[in-house]
Amino acid sequence: MTVTPEPAAPAVDPAPDAPAPAPAPAAAAGGAAAATTDSLFLNRELSWIEFNRRVLAEAEDETVPLLDRLKFLAIFGGNLDEFFMKRVGGLKLQLASGSEKRSPDGRTAGEQLAAIHEAVRPLYVHQRAVLLERVLPALAAHGVEVVRHRALAAAEREHVDRFFERNVFPILTPLGLDTSHPFPFISNLSLSLAVAVRNPASGEVRFARVKVPQSLPRWIQAPDALRFVPLEEVIAENLDRLFPGQELLESYAFRVTRAADTERIEEGADDLLESVQSELRLRRFAAVVRLEVVPEMPSWMRSLLADELGIGSEDVHEVRAPLANRDLFQLAALPLPELKEEPWRPAVPARLAPAADGREPDLFRAVAEGDLLVHHPYDSFAGSVQRFIEAAAADPSVLAIKQTLYRTSRDSPVVRALIEAAERGKQVAVLIELKASFDEARNIEWAEALEGAGAHVAYGVVGYKTHAKVSLVVRQEPEGLRTYAHIATGNYNTDTAELYTDLGLFTCDPVLGAETARLFNLLTSGSLVAQRFERLLVAPINMRGGILERIRREIEHRRSGGDGRIVAKMNSLEDPEIVAALYEASAAGVDIDLIVRGVCRLRPGLPGRSETIRVRSIVGRFLEHARIFFFANGGRPEYFIGSADWMSRNLDWRVEAMAPVDAPELQAELRAILELQLADNCKAWELSPDGSWRQLRPAPGEPRRPSQVELMARAARRSRPAPPA
Repeated sequence: MTVTPEPAAPAVDPAPDAPAPAPAPAAAAGGAAAATTDSLFLNRELSWIEFNRRVLAEAEDETVPLLDRLKFLAIFGGNLDEFFMKRVGGLKLQLASGSEKRSPDGRTAGEQLAAIHEAVRPLYVHQRAVLLERVLPALAAHGVEVVRHRALAAAEREHVDRFFERNVFPILTPLGLDTSHPFPFISNLSLSLAVAVRNPASGEVRFARVKVPQSLPRWIQAPDALRFVPLEEVIAENLDRLFPGQELLESYAFRVTRAADTERIEEGADDLLESVQSELRLRRFAAVVRLEVVPEMPSWMRSLLADELGIGSEDVHEVRAPLANRDLFQLAALPLPELKEEPWRPAVPARLAPAADGREPDLFRAVAEGDLLVHHPYDSFAGSVQRFIEAAAADPSVLAIKQTLYRTSRDSPVVRALIEAAERGKQVAVLIELKASFDEARNIEWAEALEGAGAHVAYGVVGYKTHAKVSLVVRQEPEGLRTYAHIATGNYNTDTAELYTDLGLFTCDPVLGAETARLFNLLTSGSLVAQRFERLLVAPINMRGGILERIRREIEHRRSGGDGRIVAKMNSLEDPEIVAALYEASAAGVDIDLIVRGVCRLRPGLPGRSETIRVRSIVGRFLEHARIFFFANGGRPEYFIGSADWMSRNLDWRVEAMAPVDAPELQAELRAILELQLADNCKAWELSPDGSWRQLRPAPGEPRRPSQVELMARAARRSRPAPPA
């Protein structure tokens, strides 16, 4: 194919010198026009973008160590990738289907897409300014540099080019575009170089694409220094090796994002494994939802890419290099402790801590003495949850183990313990959610390994994701069979247990044990038939009704002269019916505090509607993932923890579990967690009625109260640190 390029421009620059607009101050961040003036709801997609803006603010915060700031930039990039794959991809599918369905705030799919692009474009500019003009220069002052190939010294360049010759060149495949070579397939999230070359004999200019290998490190290190060159820059400087006899005109980086969701028909549980495997294959070929290009790329090349990928100009995003910022995790992991937060060693809860002589306590006896609450990563996951499963696998008195798995680590000690238990002849039943987004392939591997060991593996109920986090151990004891349950807010994942804040309840309460067993029977039978749960709130059976009933009960307490009070901590608040019930409660005078990490559709502070509602978000070193729900109940307080957010998908289309926490000392612990987060004046953000967020700061003379730091201090005071891994 012959193309007519504009005048040649320099090859892609990973750190161009041209200035960009200065970023907005973190404290004033927000304002994605999330609500129309007459809507009672904020837009879900724009609310999520505001959450990612709060993540970006952590990268701006100069009190955060530099490599951790780089980590937040990588998180921001990965979050945005997933947002385009899932949320933008879903809206585009809705638009293409001709659906006229409107969001609760009254927007069509097309209007939401337009608002998303309007909000994201300046955020790209802001993020690049933080990376290129603040974080990278500050890292360079500490000897960590991202440089251009041409900025390398002669010996460094020789080393990098030798790396290219030995490790990169053999696996590159340039793909040209002409009448006999169609436009090549561009896989999801792949980084590529768009290249223009000229045939010296004919003068014909051709387009070619070179994929940057994802199997190689993104940042190539120079010898004897912390100087790194982006892999695409190394390839760009050696393109003459790939096009011998051709005149290289120009090359520019670009990146493609494809939709994550594909339509499939699930005809039954037996077909679920095959359907998920098919979806993984299809995802590579899903529709393109975003094309990222560097500013230097000429218009003819952008147009060619957009036309061949089947997208409009609105889906082309100009981003200063380097692209694919999630790859910054590689640099953020550099072993430079002076540029990172001091490592946190989780503490082992006192009742589970080894004795002075080193003997491990009997975990089952510890739980039999009374319910036990653990709070990760402040409390050790390995010393509590992992040990619970491992002890059950090894204990001859344990007859059966039942477990849900939604996301787990690549080399999971929890799954290894379950395999060991099955091999020892115990009855092991594992409910694996094959549709856990982006973890499907790993879950398929674990399912096959567990089945190979003799475990009973079920894939849940057709049409519902199993998101509940529950374990059940059945143990033969002198007085008979006893069940031990663990009901939690987070996954059985040793990796995320170090990064996410989550809660878990250990109990041998006979009613909770029986109801947990009943839940597993529903899951393994593959049918959510009507069941009565008195203590557990289970979605989609009685959770929605149980939450609404408790909100209305607080209204009645307030109307009868009591002090209605609700405090709810969750990841997202999206369900219109729950939002409407909270508005009704506020109008009745119920005092409501909401701690919502991400999406929030509710508008606080509306006169006559939500004047008694306050919404805040905590964004810090750990990802807030725990769900806690408090209802004052006229002086007889109720606390729940569980896996579900107040979102329609969680309440109606997922199997979820929320457990009551009744022990007074455990309620006091949950109350302390909520009070610390409601008092946070460093890492907390406050939601305004218009959808914008304001970061809270200590008043003059007021002490700093970062809740996560205070929770670490509390854990250290009451427990002993877990031994190093």
